[in-house]
Amino acid sequence: MAERLSGKRIFLTGAAQGIGLAIAEACLAEGAKLFLVDQDGTLLDKTVASLAAPKGHVGHATADISDGAVITAAVARATAELGPINALINNAGMNVFSTPLEATEEEWNRNFEVNVKGAWNCSKAVLPGILAHGGGAILNIASTHSFTIIPHTFPYPVAKHALLGLTKSLALEYAGQGVRVNALAPGYVETQKAIDYWNGFPDPAVARATTMALHPGGRIASASEIALAAVFMISDECPFMNAATLVVDGGLSQLQHPA
Repeated sequence: MAERLSGKRIFLTGAAQGIGLAIAEACLAEGAKLFLVDQDGTLLDKTVASLAAPKGHVGHATADISDGAVITAAVARATAELGPINALINNAGMNVFSTPLEATEEEWNRNFEVNVKGAWNCSKAVLPGILAHGGGAILNIASTHSFTIIPHTFPYPVAKHALLGLTKSLALEYAGQGVRVNALAPGYVETQKAIDYWNGFPDPAVARATTMALHPGGRIASASEIALAAVFMISDECPFMNAATLVVDGGLSQLQHPA
């Protein structure tokens, strides 16, 4: 059976852990070549060393996606190492949870610098090459925060709503030139961030159980389940999917209230 991502040269951000790492592993298993970016260089080095990848299939660079010049340089390096980049997965992001009147200006600015501008910096850096070589795909890892609101998580959902606007705008702008731009919206995912959240409660086991009980199926997603959806969306298996958002949350966002 042919590898689903053979010929894909993917620039993947936020790749050192969690969903990003799971996506990297899934893409490698399907024959892609990857250039991995993360702001945590030490963790990224360890991640790259742990990946089971053929020689020449994984490059990497430490970079803050909010710095456009750094990202432009990283894409140039990726192109030199792997060949023309024809797919981008904007996975890097950060949680900024507060209430509207308590959120600081610094939190507001950093939230948008990473969650929106960062995705644009990467898109802007790869798009010229994608257009020059006949097209490709961009996938933005959004969130159910992109269309629902959880109180006390301001201003994170504001930025995630904007990320869907970026997705649609780029998709329609370049659809006629062979570029697909879509978003993937996970709900709760069992990553280290989720574990750290539960561990912040007096009884982590109860906190975890409470989260699970919110969901129709009584559980949350694994990072590998989100990665499977990402592989599909970056592959050529959905050539007419554009400006779309695929929701992977176990049905939570369709539930009026917990049973």
